[in-house]
Amino acid sequence: MPLVQINNLWAEVPEDNRVEYFKRLDNAHAQELFMMLDASERASLLRGLDLLDRRLWMRLLDPDDAADVIQEVPTEERPDLINLLDHTFKNHLNALLAYAEDVAGGLMSPRYARVRPDMRVAEAIRYVHKQALDNVETMYYVYVLGTEQELLGMLSFRELFTAAPGEIVSNVMNTNLITARENMDQEELGHLFAQHDLLAIPVVDNANHMKGIVTIDDIVDVVEEEATEDIQKLGGMEALDAPYFQIGLVQMVRKRAGWLTILFVGEMLTASAMAYYQDEIASAVVLALFLPLIISSGGNAGSQASTLVIRAMALGEVRPKDWWRIARRELLIGFLLGLILAIIGLMRVLLWQHAFQAYGPHYLLIGLTVFLSLIGVVLWGTISGALLPMLLRRAGFDPATASTPFVATMVDVTGLIIYFNIALLVLHGTLLK
Repeated sequence: MPLVQINNLWAEVPEDNRVEYFKRLDNAHAQELFMMLDASERASLLRGLDLLDRRLWMRLLDPDDAADVIQEVPTEERPDLINLLDHTFKNHLNALLAYAEDVAGGLMSPRYARVRPDMRVAEAIRYVHKQALDNVETMYYVYVLGTEQELLGMLSFRELFTAAPGEIVSNVMNTNLITARENMDQEELGHLFAQHDLLAIPVVDNANHMKGIVTIDDIVDVVEEEATEDIQKLGGMEALDAPYFQIGLVQMVRKRAGWLTILFVGEMLTASAMAYYQDEIASAVVLALFLPLIISSGGNAGSQASTLVIRAMALGEVRPKDWWRIARRELLIGFLLGLILAIIGLMRVLLWQHAFQAYGPHYLLIGLTVFLSLIGVVLWGTISGALLPMLLRRAGFDPATASTPFVATMVDVTGLIIYFNIALLVLHGTLLK
């Protein structure tokens, strides 16, 4: 059976039956499937296997992958899994578990190819070949370490194999290195990979001692995790820490109810603002007809701007110090977007008046109110949506919490105030006294 088909069937197998399904696979297919699972799925599977099988599959993993699995099981069960490993593997694993899982040290692997600077190239090739047989995780690069395990340089395999056999490694190694500190956040590490187009990045401590490497396949998982978290926050909820179907009902409600409640309370301010202008609404009921149109336009514009800025910040394209450039840019964009919608809104008033006599003798003033309000509300929504993420980042918060529902709720309240104040200004002495 092709692996793709096995993987598709695995997704359809109920969680309670997955261990039995896994046991029925032949060894080759079981191994391929196990290596394709994410850490949470591996942890769930291992907890259902007997002790002998659990030891077999744990030892198949690289130390960084094993650390991810350990972090997915309950704290009280972790020592049992760690004790299944041999002494050397256990030491590597405990060193990784000492780091937070979302920093470079928690993502790195201690298995990498290394040589000494005083080796001849021919000797270095033989030494690297020996390391490859000892299950080095990746063979993208060879790292040159000093006597104190300090990182001196690196070579690609092409550079190593094309160098003269009698040449000294220190004479052919690259010393212009891109490294990551062991406590570097995983999001910043992802940017480092994107900027320099590398397959692996060495992790060092403050004294430049080599601690391990983070490979591109590790960071792909990180990028997916960070993007998923941001998207969930943009939806106006807490980020989920497990796949959708693995989140319990109560936990799912708790993660979604918090922000939903805050947004609901925020919308109550809209009701309070409308109560404040109830006399104006009573005097000119026609104003209420355009209220959803104008307010939603401001919220939509704010949500667009917020999403664009949050994503640009996540990619490192903009920084908090760029706020003034963003403000100037979005000021013009917001005005132009508002003008486009305002012209459409004005045409709607004129066409309905011509066709149905819908707005009475003061239809031009009503059209002007809609026209100016759309420009003002869309402009305000755009500026608010663009700058709020910057303010949150400056204050030390995750800008993704400036989610589109939050921006839309804020613009609903302020947009209503803008709309009715323009109406008071334009319609004073006619529909409004």
